[in-house]
Amino acid sequence: MSTDTLPEPGTNPGKNPAGSGGELIRLEQVTKRFGDHTVLDHLDFSVDAGKHVTLIGPSGSGKTTILRLLMTLTKPDEGVITVDGERLFPAPEKQVREVRKKIGMVFQQFNLFPNMTVLRNITEAPVTVLGLSKDAAEERARELLELVGLTDHLDKHPAQLSGGQQQRVAIARALAMRPKVLLLDEVTSALDPELVAGVLDVLRDIARSTDITMLCVTHEMHFARDISDQVLMFDSGRIIEAGPPERIFSEPERNRTREFLSAVL
Repeated sequence: MSTDTLPEPGTNPGKNPAGSGGELIRLEQVTKRFGDHTVLDHLDFSVDAGKHVTLIGPSGSGKTTILRLLMTLTKPDEGVITVDGERLFPAPEKQVREVRKKIGMVFQQFNLFPNMTVLRNITEAPVTVLGLSKDAAEERARELLELVGLTDHLDKHPAQLSGGQQQRVAIARALAMRPKVLLLDEVTSALDPELVAGVLDVLRDIARSTDITMLCVTHEMHFARDISDQVLMFDSGRIIEAGPPERIFSEPERNRTREFLSAVL
């Protein structure tokens, strides 16, 4: 049994180290409850522009709830969320919609439109939401399909693709909106084991070849170690340890972190 105690509300172990590209995401005293259960407990943390931050910890510790808050799929009960210097919550609905355009997310399930081709899946939102011309959206989509290795599949429908290929389309679709931050929620959990490596390789390429900010929830610890600038360990709705991946994975300071890593590595 761990003897660790959680940090007091108002402390900020998840604050990014200085010297990066300026703060892009900030959560201040964010609390989220579902009934009597507190999922996030006065949470403070920030993500700097261009950084790759991975959230680890047991199921139910609040990691995915953070992504859902940033996607405005749910709202916090208390606290302030800021993205790129603008309030996401609390804020007027028009401002929420504009700030939300800066955020892209890839879900566990692919959520592609089954009646649309791969190309149309990627171009639909840039045309209807951002107002891009069809030609400009298709040019962007073709570049992204090359990035994810699917240039030969643009006229296919999702049912004609493997799970790994569908997830790569979902990644391209998120990037087509040119978000400032990409949220990744256990993007390989719905894939057969032999397809996981291909998707993770695509994400590694994106992390290394672009300046996009990434906030990732994953149980793929080797992937987290490869791509992260910072790793945050969650337990019971709070960050109990934060640091560079080399330290978190090799010399964690908290008993709870050691217990978790010994179970998943």
